[in-house]
Amino acid sequence: MFPEVTLVPPTREDVHRLSGWLKDSDVSDVWFGVGKNGKPLHATYNPDDVLAGGPEDWNQVFNDDNKSIFSVYDGHGQHIGEGQLLIEWPLLEAQAHLLIGCKDMWHNHYGTSALIGLLDHAFGPLGLHRVWVAVPEYNEPGMTMVKHLGFVLEGRLRKTHPKNDEWYDSSILGLLAEEYPRRRARLTETTVG
Repeated sequence: MFPEVTLVPPTREDVHRLSGWLKDSDVSDVWFGVGKNGKPLHATYNPDDVLAGGPEDWNQVFNDDNKSIFSVYDGHGQHIGEGQLLIEWPLLEAQAHLLIGCKDMWHNHYGTSALIGLLDHAFGPLGLHRVWVAVPEYNEPGMTMVKHLGFVLEGRLRKTHPKNDEWYDSSILGLLAEEYPRRRARLTETTVG
């Protein structure tokens, strides 16, 4: 059975913890790497800038109707990661981003549980038609996870992810709202008992 996780609105403490995780090269290497300035890259916002800014900076990032950003907590109330949905409302689709920053939780299905939570939100309350992910070629565990959840390979983008001063391709995989209930039920069946 997959471990229990909860998706909640981020707190300042969560963003501070996330900033610390990103400074760990093991974490930043599986995420977006580091920029030319040597600082870790993060999707949609810079955690250090948000922490240094005021309430308006916080609201601009975390109260944007085109984004759903969540902190991921395990079943014991420990903050372990972050999930995001970047929404294109005219197309009723979102790109999903997921980072389990707490390395002790890696390879224990917390990412799978968190992605299921993001998909439940996307296809439930948000009413989206499609969710897609871009998985860099060096992230084999990420690729295994999304395929296990039923994402279908749709194509490849060239040189989209920087790592160690090189650019790597990424695979684009998508999942449709009509496919998700069947895939989710199958996952639940295979993990019970």
